[in-house]
Amino acid sequence: MTIPTHAAHGTDSLDLGAHAPKPTSIEGAQTEAALSVWAGGIGDRIDTGLWECTPGVFTAERIGYTEICTILSGRVTIEVDGAEPEEFGPGDVMVMPSGWKGVWRVHEPLRKHYTTIDD
Repeated sequence: MTIPTHAAHGTDSLDLGAHAPKPTSIEGAQTEAALSVWAGGIGDRIDTGLWECTPGVFTAERIGYTEICTILSGRVTIEVDGAEPEEFGPGDVMVMPSGWKGVWRVHEPLRKHYTTIDD
């Protein structure tokens, strides 16, 4: 299924739907919203869409899938055990392979384009 994603002013103007509380939030009253734009591929293993989150801190892990994403707006610092924290902003690309675990410190409202690929 394909959902049209053309927006007059780019992806920042697309409505992702109602925000809901971020279940893995550990600091701040974070909320998130997402819009899957397409799912399918070989064995229905691929999903791509848009996601946004309000400022705060949350834990994340990628178990059973790899995620590739591009930050569209906002800033986030990613912390992974054994590595220096890295800050990402608009235009930056991140790859989180299956098994990845980390902490996201969202400094300002964050929007990303994501693609997930199931193992």
